[in-house]
Amino acid sequence: MTSRGEFLAQLVERILQAQTTGILRVGINGVDGSGKTCLADELAPLLRAQNANVIRASIDGFHNPRAVRYVQGKTSPQGFFQDSFDLDSFQNLLLKPLSAGGDFHYKTAAFDHGSNNKVKMAFTKAKPPAILLVDGIFLFSDPLKQHFDLKIFLDVPFEVSYARMAKRDGSSADPYAPENKRYYQGQKLYFAACKPQQQADILIDYANLKRPKIL
Repeated sequence: MTSRGEFLAQLVERILQAQTTGILRVGINGVDGSGKTCLADELAPLLRAQNANVIRASIDGFHNPRAVRYVQGKTSPQGFFQDSFDLDSFQNLLLKPLSAGGDFHYKTAAFDHGSNNKVKMAFTKAKPPAILLVDGIFLFSDPLKQHFDLKIFLDVPFEVSYARMAKRDGSSADPYAPENKRYYQGQKLYFAACKPQQQADILIDYANLKRPKIL
């Protein structure tokens, strides 16, 4: 089996192989608790060590205000899938500016869901060649999927991801617990509608963090 160090080296190589003279937009997707953010944070310095110019961002910086997120109800799976994020801001402030036809002026966040306030942030000018590393849930849904040049999906069973979140947040480790209904069933809606595993350019078995495997 591949060790974590070997896995990371392989993944860095795959990303660098896909790099162009422009900006390579990499999406790292998976369910809540799959390890998306930690992996992206781990990859960024490894890519920089190979002289890559890396831009780090997350869809978590583009939440909708609380009133919009819960307009269908606080326990609604449909609301979780459909209303969590401001897709227009995510595209117009980050993904489109860093496309081949963009002006390279971007923001990595627009809204802080913790404080329920807009984020005050100046535009940054990207200098290609560069790699945009974006992590988040629902990344390969319409209309977002068209904006990613390289799609990475972390395949993790719900039982494993919820156990990780329970350890991290103190939440229930049971995917089927009432308090998890919104999130578990919302992810199932995403899977049914968008089939993210099938869209992935790189599919990763990420159930064992010590020995992940590129499939």
